[in-house]
Amino acid sequence: MTLFARYRILLPVLSLAILLAATFYMQPRAMSYFGVNLLFNLAVPIALATIAQMCIIMVNDIDLSLGAFVSLVACVVATFLNDTPLLGLVILLALVLAYAALGAVIHALDLPAIVVTLGMSFVWGGLALFILPSPGGSSPDWLRTLMTVKPPFVPMAVVASVLIAGITHLLFIRSGLGTVLRGVGGNARSVARAGWPVIRLKALAYGCAGLFGVLAGMALVGLTTSADANIALRYTLLSIAGVILGGGEFTGGKVSPVGAVIGALTLTLAASFLSFLRLSPDWQIGAQGAILILVLTARLLFTRRDAQA
Repeated sequence: MTLFARYRILLPVLSLAILLAATFYMQPRAMSYFGVNLLFNLAVPIALATIAQMCIIMVNDIDLSLGAFVSLVACVVATFLNDTPLLGLVILLALVLAYAALGAVIHALDLPAIVVTLGMSFVWGGLALFILPSPGGSSPDWLRTLMTVKPPFVPMAVVASVLIAGITHLLFIRSGLGTVLRGVGGNARSVARAGWPVIRLKALAYGCAGLFGVLAGMALVGLTTSADANIALRYTLLSIAGVILGGGEFTGGKVSPVGAVIGALTLTLAASFLSFLRLSPDWQIGAQGAILILVLTARLLFTRRDAQA
């Protein structure tokens, strides 16, 4: 096993550990159940959104509409799902199917995903504004209860992140279908020659992204108890950064669900750490980008060492 192969997952783990140690050093009171819960309070929706983006990157596409989609889901959850649960479930299912159809159309017409999803971001955003023109709505009681459960020893955010990482690892890395989906990103022509319908696989990948996007929106409303048409717009860039930070690549179907979740946790923690440094919010986004660049630089160094070995 090469050095880079070993460190593909160790690098995001190391970056999270270093950032966590620095946070505890800056704020020792955070080293408690309540403190860790506050640090990773919004980690679950970000982790789910990152997995959604990973599903798209896995097939060599990129989704610039994810943040707007999660915001739309949040608006549906805080209104229809809360007031008329059956109608809300139908709408959420329709959104997942719409995402799957989007993947099929992109493949069938050979359209650039980056352009199509950018256009869809305006569609999702417009629908969100139509449903909820101003911040409001309310989280369903069962969803709020689920997201605020306090398991012993470890906060809910950490437990949920571990479960998300484990389930998605089995789904996309260990299962045969997950291997074929990653094969679409690696070499779609070979997958097609093997008899697999690539258009259906693309639709499935996008459908999985839609499903995890819906779960992200639900988790977000469960934590915030209300919604806003712009509540998750930043998730688009955060999800892309989380996938890359976790060892994923834009080509070749090379992704890591566990790494993606760790990347999401790292970005969530980075926001808290930068707040402890009393860094202006205007500079925090740049600082998060600097953290991403540092990790990617380290990964590049390991890649070059493997090439020379």
